Amino acid sequence: MTDVKPGFRCGYVAVIGRPNVGKSTLVNAIVGEKVSITSKKPQTTRDRVLGVVTYEDAQLVFVDTPGFQSKFKSELLRRMNRSVRSTLSDVDAVVFVIDAAVWRPEDEQVLRLLNPSATNVILVLNKTDLVKDKVALLPRLAQISAKFPFAAVVPVSAEKGRQLTDLVGEIKKLLPE
Repeated sequence: MTDVKPGFRCGYVAVIGRPNVGKSTLVNAIVGEKVSITSKKPQTTRDRVLGVVTYEDAQLVFVDTPGFQSKFKSELLRRMNRSVRSTLSDVDAVVFVIDAAVWRPEDEQVLRLLNPSATNVILVLNKTDLVKDKVALLPRLAQISAKFPFAAVVPVSAEKGRQLTDLVGEIKKLLPE
């Protein structure tokens, strides 16, 4: 057995959001290999998928969840939504992923799943590479940040690998030693 350095952090990290915001792409990019299926088709991830990445100072166990659906049309969707809800109570940190270009009513539905007094939620604005007007991101960030006491707000491009180191740094801060 290897010795664990003092201050080493380890924990579970739920990745949540509405369908097609890039949750699985984000997990794959951070883990460094394809652990979750990605597709332009919504609801590709149907069960929780685990991805583990180990750093010198931390080990992160990502729980990639299905996209939360606000319109229940089938037993499959109800089961997938239950999976998202149950994951939230079993993790040390939550990464709430939204599309950087637009805040939708479906994002609001996902936000309502979170405990308003939670201090372990990071907001991730993904797909920043697709936003043409980068200046418009600042007011959007302020508006969304006013909705919830996020521990951090990190704009990223999971597909391009941008700002992922910053995101991982923020996640590490939330994990127990």
